[in-house]
Amino acid sequence: LLPDQIRVSVVERQPVAFVRQGAQIGLVDASGVLLTMPAAMMAQRHYSFLVVTGIDAHDPLVARQARMKVYRRLLDELDANSQHLSEQISEIDLTDTEDARVLMPEQGGDILAHFGQDQFLERYQRYKAHINEWRQQYPKLAAVDLRYEQQVVLEMAPGANVAQAAAD
Repeated sequence: LLPDQIRVSVVERQPVAFVRQGAQIGLVDASGVLLTMPAAMMAQRHYSFLVVTGIDAHDPLVARQARMKVYRRLLDELDANSQHLSEQISEIDLTDTEDARVLMPEQGGDILAHFGQDQFLERYQRYKAHINEWRQQYPKLAAVDLRYEQQVVLEMAPGANVAQAAAD
């Protein structure tokens, strides 16, 4: 500040998710900045975040920012109106910003759900409304692609008799 003062403002970055890079788990903030913290300190803080994959330290910051923007939109939609639906998700793969791939824990194994880049709440609700029916009809179900307007594409685990099925 003129003529002879300086103002310094320090703002600590706040982690919003765990980020998995290979075998390493770290933290990431809402802007896509990777944060380093010793594992012991992470354990002391008792962080409870989703795990994000598809974010790499070698990616330009602008790419990481775009991925975290999708992450924030997904969480904002699922947690609107104090629903806390994001608590039912274990992992989000943001490798492709046009397809948020969400790992949904289910009895008997996780299901990979393709949520696309928008309409996250609607797609989540459609998944929840039909997952029991799909799992009963297709015991080897591995993935559900919810990105299509009038259909859902079901993918079976390798070695299943049915390679792919479509359902309304």
